[in-house]
Amino acid sequence: MKRIKLVIAYDGTNYSGWQVQPGKTTIEGVVNKALSELLNEEITVIGASRTDAGVHAKGNVAVFDTNSPIPPEKICYAVNRYLPWDIRVLSSMEVPADFHPRKVNSKKTYEYKIMNREIAIPTERLYSYFIYYNMDIKAMQEAAKYLIGEHDFKSFCSVKTQVSETVRTIYSLNVDKYGEMIKITVTGNGFLYNMVRIIAGTLIEVGRGLKTPEDMDKILKGRNRRLAGPTAPAHGLTLVGIEYDMDAFLLE
Repeated sequence: MKRIKLVIAYDGTNYSGWQVQPGKTTIEGVVNKALSELLNEEITVIGASRTDAGVHAKGNVAVFDTNSPIPPEKICYAVNRYLPWDIRVLSSMEVPADFHPRKVNSKKTYEYKIMNREIAIPTERLYSYFIYYNMDIKAMQEAAKYLIGEHDFKSFCSVKTQVSETVRTIYSLNVDKYGEMIKITVTGNGFLYNMVRIIAGTLIEVGRGLKTPEDMDKILKGRNRRLAGPTAPAHGLTLVGIEYDMDAFLLE
């Protein structure tokens, strides 16, 4: 039995998120079906990030166990023939049998895109959030600084969050504008349910002048979801990638 790690990219537009749900089409469900057909085994992958409906990914990670003789590094090419065009396995490799993508120390990077212009561009509608208001990028950048480091992010997680520990570490949080596209890029050791989308929604309120950069400190210390901004729409969010300590991939 071998454990195989996959790096998966997908357009989440037509899916009800990553996680398998009865009666719904999900990324995990489609990948399980494709691998089971390819390997002639019942395959159930374990994903690193359970992205929401409409969220995209350039580098989500999943693992599964198999007895297949197919070389691990070739599985990505083979399984893509069984997958729809909006899901692709970018790489595959063997990892230790105890490697678990959610239990190994890692850094996750997400990107939230905002199309900021007077009239929307239709080709960007599925991958960015359209805002026609004038946005103060400098204020957003100043506000973002308050969130860097280890903090209790209870104010920035959905009330549906079922975790007892809400402390997380953000290593970097950048707000940049390229032409008419604003990109919020955040890297951390882990994220609470809807945390990145709530951070984006709060930074958007700062950009519109509805909150000040200094309000971020009050929101963090308040530990109250109602203090932060709205949850930004899912389609603007992309999981860029997950970086693991390479020691986790060493085979005995």
